[in-house]
Amino acid sequence: MIQPFIEAFFDEPTNTISYLVGDPATRIAAVIDPVLDFDMASGIADTRSAERIVAFARNHDWRIGMVLETHAHSDHLSAAPFIKSDTDAWIGIGAHIREVQKIFRPVFAMDDLKTDGSDFDRLFEDGDRFAIGGLEVEVLHVPGHTPADVAYLIGDAAFVGDTLFMPDYGTARADFPGGDARTLYRSIRRLLALPDATRLFLCHDYKAPGRDDYRWETTVGEQRRSSVHVHDGVSEDDFVAMREKRDAGLSVPKLLLPSIQVNIRAGHFDEAEANGVTYLRIPVKWAKHSAQADQ
Repeated sequence: MIQPFIEAFFDEPTNTISYLVGDPATRIAAVIDPVLDFDMASGIADTRSAERIVAFARNHDWRIGMVLETHAHSDHLSAAPFIKSDTDAWIGIGAHIREVQKIFRPVFAMDDLKTDGSDFDRLFEDGDRFAIGGLEVEVLHVPGHTPADVAYLIGDAAFVGDTLFMPDYGTARADFPGGDARTLYRSIRRLLALPDATRLFLCHDYKAPGRDDYRWETTVGEQRRSSVHVHDGVSEDDFVAMREKRDAGLSVPKLLLPSIQVNIRAGHFDEAEANGVTYLRIPVKWAKHSAQADQ
């Protein structure tokens, strides 16, 4: 079995890890979950993080042929369109992105949004296989965090997106629209049924209490032995109770609103207005007060 080359790129503002994954024989590579730098306060978007990945690839003779998204992220904007324009790569995501588009189309009143997934170049079903050069990639549908999450199994490595975090930190939240803690548990157990030596590459790390460094690689065996949320012996009902209680106290991701409406369009923004500025939507709902409370 050919083992992939893997280079990780950590973005501290969003605690996101993007990956360059390549076939050493053909020098063809994929980028997984690239980050677009976005400052909410100033409204400034920047491609410096994605440029770092592209520059590394060029400097080390890798040809980027595809961008693979594990899901429509809610905590960072995708730089997939920049990488596509700079390298002629195609963009792929799980086919259940259609469900996510249907959920959020009315939330943002995005009447022009197509809900057939056609903003992406490739849509993957569970069990699909494709190649990165001579490397075979198997797609695993692992919903629960969102309906569209997928993991990419490449050799002895699985890129699991937000489904799992490091064993000392736990698992993904399941309270976003379309998420479900019970479904998440079953997806995680599917991943943990892979051989113990399978390396798991994560999309985020937040430094668990007592740890002073960032980490994003673990193994199936480590997760089964020591995950604080889902080690062997944790039942589905216990996990669901824990996850739902924990999710009820979590704050909304800072970049949720811009991330979702951009990422469900494969990272594309609306066309710029005449002033050269692109605009995003912020849904506003008025709080309701009873007449008695106002007296």
